[in-house]
Amino acid sequence: MTACELCERDVINVITGERMGKVDDISFDETTACMTGVILYGRLRLFGLLGREEDLMIPWSRIEKIGTDVLLVHADENTKKRERKAAFGFHDLRKGRLL
Repeated sequence: MTACELCERDVINVITGERMGKVDDISFDETTACMTGVILYGRLRLFGLLGREEDLMIPWSRIEKIGTDVLLVHADENTKKRERKAAFGFHDLRKGRLL
């Protein structure tokens, strides 16, 4: 599986059964180059004119199963929200371009 294939999958919370969105980015540990989790960008507010909601960072340890179409995750109310960083130089894996 490639990173682009992972970014095409829907994320489903196994606790609530809710669709949380698609994988938008992957986080890595800089020292070990190991994958530490997946990032789901926040939903757009007013078609993006008012920005986005906070991003969700789902740690790799919370991913229960990776299927052909979905990622099943064990996310509760304590799922870590991630602050958005400046977009300069970050690569959007799903669209294959620099932001």
